[in-house]
Amino acid sequence: MTGHVPVVIVGAGPVGVTAATLLARRGIASVLLEKYHAPYPLPRAVHLDDEVARILQAAGVAEQFTKISRPMPGMRLVDAQHKTMAEFNRAGGGGPNGYPRASMFDQPELEQILLDNLAAHPLVTLRRGCEVTSVEGTGPVTVRYTQDGAEHQITSGALFGADGANSLVRQAIGSDLRDLHFAERWLVIDVRSSRALSDWGGVYQICDPARAATFMHVTGDRYRWEFRLADGETADDLTAPGQLARLLQPWTPDITGLQIIRQATYTFRARVAGRWRQGRVFLLGDAAHQTPPFIGQGLGAGLRDAANLTWKLAAVLHGQAGEEILDTYEQERRPHATRTIRAAVTVGWALTGGQDRAAIIRRIALAGLCRVPGFSTAVVDSASPRLTGSALLDRRRLRQRDPAGRLCPQPAVTAGPDEVRLDALLGDGWALLSDGPAAAPAGVRYVDISALDPGGAAQLRRWLRKHRTHAVLVRPDRIIAASGRRALTTRIPATWTGPVTR
Repeated sequence: MTGHVPVVIVGAGPVGVTAATLLARRGIASVLLEKYHAPYPLPRAVHLDDEVARILQAAGVAEQFTKISRPMPGMRLVDAQHKTMAEFNRAGGGGPNGYPRASMFDQPELEQILLDNLAAHPLVTLRRGCEVTSVEGTGPVTVRYTQDGAEHQITSGALFGADGANSLVRQAIGSDLRDLHFAERWLVIDVRSSRALSDWGGVYQICDPARAATFMHVTGDRYRWEFRLADGETADDLTAPGQLARLLQPWTPDITGLQIIRQATYTFRARVAGRWRQGRVFLLGDAAHQTPPFIGQGLGAGLRDAANLTWKLAAVLHGQAGEEILDTYEQERRPHATRTIRAAVTVGWALTGGQDRAAIIRRIALAGLCRVPGFSTAVVDSASPRLTGSALLDRRRLRQRDPAGRLCPQPAVTAGPDEVRLDALLGDGWALLSDGPAAAPAGVRYVDISALDPGGAAQLRRWLRKHRTHAVLVRPDRIIAASGRRALTTRIPATWTGPVTR
């Protein structure tokens, strides 16, 4: 089988499927090549924040996601005796992006709604049982693969490598993995329980140097434990008959009612690819970065990759932007992912207590931090680091209060007879949001806050005043490109009048 398509995506996990969906909603066809014949049936990722839920909204599955997820109210730090050291609670209701600041879910359920949604897009072809054997060229790109014992090849204008930590696409472009010096082995146990194992829906972090652990209620009757393994220790040492009961005894005195869904040993690593792009070959998700799970950003980082890249490539393929806009993918995402991974390593270092002689010192320092004003708010804050160092940002205004590089908030607003989320008014391209009449740059949709309903207008007005501005230029991925007078005069790198389906 041969053919030519605009984009080939290797890997049909959540990142690859979301990327294909976002491209299709911008009128770009793609072929997904997936090694496995069926989605992975066991739980893996369990947490997404409100920023990433907004990406699911752009993909058209936000309402379905809210039905399979639940808000996660915060975190408790407990000591080796399971006595609470500190509790960090998130405010109830929606966050600044219109969704709970943290949501728990079961990954197989998320993958199913993503795949069901993908099936509604005729521009996407999903081929399963495809083992990619080689990648040649950087645009056009020729991909060779086997399926049902036969050899095939397909040529595309661009290639996305969403093929996991052992990415063949990453090897094909000669990119290595930069080690951020974190590697710990952990045992992960997922269960179903007919009786509640906790009366609180947040995450418990056990700050015990001898056996750091995490316990969480996922959704419904699903629960998860994560236990750090000591040097030389194996999962069998902890799950042998009698051992597992002792391990779980602080949470349940009787494990006979538990249905173990999965027991797996993972080495949590912190690594970032040295290069994310060669020509029109791009890395996304675990192919580009791997993080410890301590702030729950593994899957979220991959979905952020898809949201960042797809609108830029679609603009190039529609002739709305020059090739140079693709340079900003790595410029923006690699530093952002690196900062997020370093934050995860730091949080893991603080919360798990370490395995060395300095553990007691860190525990004392953590107890002190819990009493510092503002620390609790920082722990549960879902806002990710701002983007920096990109030609698509007004870098001259990246002061602390300036919103450039951050997400525009998304309150509910009234549009005609209906209440909608702000993104529905912003549209698919660039938008100017201002408090009062303004002349928008060419090709930019204009939204006047003063013309909105009082509730939505008040929220946006408070946000603008907080950042000491009256107008912001919003990119298609909802990142602020510029503010104030610069928002009114910035020349965007495209006309954004090409075909869009939403």
